[in-house]
Amino acid sequence: MFPRINRKAEWTMVTEPKWLRVARTKLGTKEAAGSANSATILGWAKRLGTKVLGMVYNADSVPWCGVFVAYCLQEDGIEPVSIAVRATSWSTWGSALRPERLAPGSVLVFERPGGGHVGFYVGEDATAYHVLGGNQGDAVTIARIAKDRCIARRWPTGRPVIGKPVQMAARKPISTDEA
Repeated sequence: MFPRINRKAEWTMVTEPKWLRVARTKLGTKEAAGSANSATILGWAKRLGTKVLGMVYNADSVPWCGVFVAYCLQEDGIEPVSIAVRATSWSTWGSALRPERLAPGSVLVFERPGGGHVGFYVGEDATAYHVLGGNQGDAVTIARIAKDRCIARRWPTGRPVIGKPVQMAARKPISTDEA
């Protein structure tokens, strides 16, 4: 008997942009508890540097969703926004996308109490986007975030949009605060 190959999963991985494949490999990365810091997250910040982040980043207790997005994009040779640590600064980065043009890897920016949030589109259901992002429950996870909180949908300028919107089942509760 031959092993069964999941052609759909194989096709998805081949057609996803590199930055999203990089992001998927980081799923499960967590902040360190208490006053300790995650060497992984601080390593991303160190690699990006103060020119990209807009600040000296030395504690994973500082929101790091923008650090995560910048790190993943830079792994594909894409220049992140300046002041990448500020989630809402991503709302003017790259090229705007209409909701019907979203594709896996699109950068989504959300408003939230006390600031913003940024992550990568992996799919959607009727009421929420499914977002692969950092600092979602203090870890890299996939969260459902209400569509009406989305303030920007972006794609790297000069890169062709690969794919189209992905419909998914609503199996998790909607996130209300990603910090």
